[in-house]
Amino acid sequence: MKTMKDFPDTNRFDIRNLVAELRTSIIATLSLAIILCGVYPLIVWGMAQGIFAEKANGSLITREGKAAGSTLIAQGFSGPGYFHSRPSAAGEGYDAASSGGSNLGPTSEKLIDTVRERIARYRLENGLVDSIPIPADAVTTSGSGLDPHISVQNALLQARRVALARGISQEIVHRKIETHTEGRDLGLFGEPRVNVLELNLDLDGKR
Repeated sequence: MKTMKDFPDTNRFDIRNLVAELRTSIIATLSLAIILCGVYPLIVWGMAQGIFAEKANGSLITREGKAAGSTLIAQGFSGPGYFHSRPSAAGEGYDAASSGGSNLGPTSEKLIDTVRERIARYRLENGLVDSIPIPADAVTTSGSGLDPHISVQNALLQARRVALARGISQEIVHRKIETHTEGRDLGLFGEPRVNVLELNLDLDGKR
């Protein structure tokens, strides 16, 4: 017959097992930290810099040694001689640290009133008659508030104002718009669009 002495004491504290478990845990933690927080990010960074450095560094446009902006993030433009970006609800407007939309639904009275005001202002500043439809992107914000593009129709409706303010022909402005028009993604997704920053820099002779 077996007695209690024949069975291991499962309640007895074994310091050697504890040390072994701690050693294994520490080695595993340090190994994963080195791989995931050091080696892997370094490999990704190196590949990004080697394959598409411009995009990896924020797609910045520099002029005279200073960053004029990014082709990926909108910024506000005012004055009749510039194409105006899509309205923004990011912070005080075009704030990359506060990206976001207005979160107003289609039945919101505030949204309806805001869009109505924007339509009236857009028509006035561009000299448009009431019969000309206004593109949605000209009077509504994007989900991020940082969309760097406007629709081709939006750009064309602003062309006359920009041409008059700069004292150049609309034909020249239209050619600039065409130059900075980007096609559908993969030829299928989205709509043709115009990068506002690149277009305005080109008009200033800085692109």
